[in-house]
Order: sequence, then structure tokens, then C-alpha cells
Amino acid sequence: MTRIDKNFDGQTVICTFEVTPGSAQDVLDALSEAYAQVISRQPGYVSGAIHLNDAQTRIATYSQWHDRRDYQAMLRTAEMRERNRAIHAMCRHFEPVMYEVVDTWNR
Repeated sequence: MTRIDKNFDGQTVICTFEVTPGSAQDVLDALSEAYAQVISRQPGYVSGAIHLNDAQTRIATYSQWHDRRDYQAMLRTAEMRERNRAIHAMCRHFEPVMYEVVDTWNR
């Protein structure tokens, strides 16, 4: 389960994908398959989630890793390089960014 916590001592990665309503489902399918078959099975993986906006023009993924090197190693695998090329071809743009959780507010 994804737990967003300022005390998380790992790497948080948020990727945004610009898509069209016509390509959104294809990208979602590709991302879901990548998470189920590859990403979630990599050393250092903690959790992840995929989000779609109402207009179906943006997708965001949120993943947590024990260490940034774990995330970087996953990206370098032949399997993910091939999958990312296919996903990129379906998008207008996508951008992975590493973040640190600075603060959280819970009820």
C-alpha cells in the first residue's frame, strides 16, 4: 500500500504523461502491465499508483523505492527500456521526477 509520509526514508518518483483521450487507455494498459510484470518485482520497490485526470489528457504515476539507485537500476533494464520506448511513442510527453516528501497532513 502506498503510504505518503514525511518520515519515508526512500525515493519518491512522480511521472507525468501527456496523452490524448484516444491514447489514454492504451498508455494506462501499458503502465499497468509494466507495474504488474516488471516494476513491482524489482529490488527496492515499495509501492506505486497510477492516476488519470477527468479529461483523459494526463496520467500520473507515483512510486516509492528504498533507494534512488533501485529506481535507476529498474529504468536501465532491457525490459523497461523497451517498454518505456513504446509508452513514450503513445504520449505527447512524459517526465519522471524524483521527489522528497517534505510534509503531510492527515485527518
